[in-house]
Amino acid sequence: MSVPTYLPYVILIGNGLTLFAIFYGLNRALAEASWPRTERLRALTISAVILLGWLAIALGLSGAGFYHVAQSGIPTIQYGLFPPILIGAFLIFRSELAGRLLDAVPQPWIVGVQLYRALGVVFLTLYAASQLPALFAWPAGVGDIMVGLSAPLVAYAYARAPRQFAGRVKAWNVLGILDLTVAVTLGFLTSPSAITPIAVHPSSELVTMLPMVMIPVYMVPLSILLHITSLVKLHREQSRAADFRKTALAAA
Repeated sequence: MSVPTYLPYVILIGNGLTLFAIFYGLNRALAEASWPRTERLRALTISAVILLGWLAIALGLSGAGFYHVAQSGIPTIQYGLFPPILIGAFLIFRSELAGRLLDAVPQPWIVGVQLYRALGVVFLTLYAASQLPALFAWPAGVGDIMVGLSAPLVAYAYARAPRQFAGRVKAWNVLGILDLTVAVTLGFLTSPSAITPIAVHPSSELVTMLPMVMIPVYMVPLSILLHITSLVKLHREQSRAADFRKTALAAA
């Protein structure tokens, strides 16, 4: 299957802008939280090593054709999808640095940065060019566009009234994870392999090749980790608020 000439530029620019937004927002949040310059640089360096190192590994494996499976082969995309999520979730819950970053970075930024999900329009573009099946492209594309375009709106609402819109943030995160789960499942079901239960034409083979494969092995795990981060931060803030209210009532 041939790769459209514009596609590498779209994926490259999308990945680049996403990482730039993450690093810029993280640096600004730490500065506003009054982190000392040395600690801020250390946190940014560690974050860059993790995110850029992960990107390099994903690119290397993708370039070697590790995720591109023939019709008679066994899918390998799961090896690029699940390990980063498990490792990232472990760090979110157990790393002291991750906990401090979680406290410093505002919830609206964690939500709003996922505006990049609107780039899911590329799925619909490829469907229109008969390079992706409707069964995969429409749910994945429409879902990502909805989650991406709503991200800044949900972030703005929460910034104005955190207690009033906490439920909306939780619902948005759940919807975002559900969208990614559906997209990954349908991508698996419509990709060529020895165990694919659904035969469609065209298939989702393009998603197992560079540059599109960077979406399931990098952008999807990154998005899920951002959703987890948002939900964990929301839970911690609500728990602290509840503890504060209990303490105030006891003191009264």
